[in-house]
Amino acid sequence: MNRAVTYVAVYKPKPGQDAEVLALVKRHVPALRKEGLATDHPVLLLKASDGSLIEIASWKSEDSARAAHANPRVMEIWGAFAACCEFRQLKNLAEAQQEFAHFERLEGVVS
Repeated sequence: MNRAVTYVAVYKPKPGQDAEVLALVKRHVPALRKEGLATDHPVLLLKASDGSLIEIASWKSEDSARAAHANPRVMEIWGAFAACCEFRQLKNLAEAQQEFAHFERLEGVVS
């Protein structure tokens, strides 16, 4: 069965690039949805103490996640992300070292 799968992405802005990364986050999932790749499930956007943004959203399926890598509109956004941030792993965030990780929740950025 090809069902929705939730992903967690961590974007650490390069110095002075916070606004650019936030602008890309605002565009990211709506673009994935427009391309038929992401679900309409609400996006959860969190901020770590080091300024990293954590985006939690859902692909329509594993196939959709793979298809994104061949989609020129998605690749344009991902390239823009690469120019202004580093992609990080959750395990490297200070909060992830705690038994109960706490993050700042950013409301109203992405729907």
